[in-house]
Amino acid sequence: MKSIKSALILLLSLLVLEGCATKPTKSSPTAPRGEEAEFRQLVTGFFQAWSFGEGQANRVLPAAAKFYAPDPGLVFFDVAPLKFTGWNEYATGVTTAFLDLARSNVITPNDDLVVNRRGNLAWTTVTYHLNAELKDGTGLSLDGRQTAIWEWREGHWLIVHEHASAPLQP
Repeated sequence: MKSIKSALILLLSLLVLEGCATKPTKSSPTAPRGEEAEFRQLVTGFFQAWSFGEGQANRVLPAAAKFYAPDPGLVFFDVAPLKFTGWNEYATGVTTAFLDLARSNVITPNDDLVVNRRGNLAWTTVTYHLNAELKDGTGLSLDGRQTAIWEWREGHWLIVHEHASAPLQP
């Protein structure tokens, strides 16, 4: 009788564990299809915010700012220069390093977006192509990669860390 009771408890425990192991949860590593579509739209909007035509560079920072958390201690790595701490430093640095020098810029994400989510945090990875024309008439074309960490705050996703880089060219 005792062995039958033990066997039933063991069997019930195994069934519960199996159910827990296969049951999808909100914190599953890969985002559900609806969230993937939401982040595809976010990432596309993000790259559109950083894109501009001639005479439109002044619209970039207000358009891009809505994607970033404003906390002063957050770290953002860009292709150049190396690092910005906080959105204000990012906005100042990218103006001096790029926006003041560029006539136009188009950044197009590739079709390789990956979204992972754990609760109120998500991270996205994507590659992109950048085409810019500088004010001195030279062109700039590069392929890059971006990893962004997003946090759900007050009803929308904000970037709390970003790493953008370009592979070294031979």
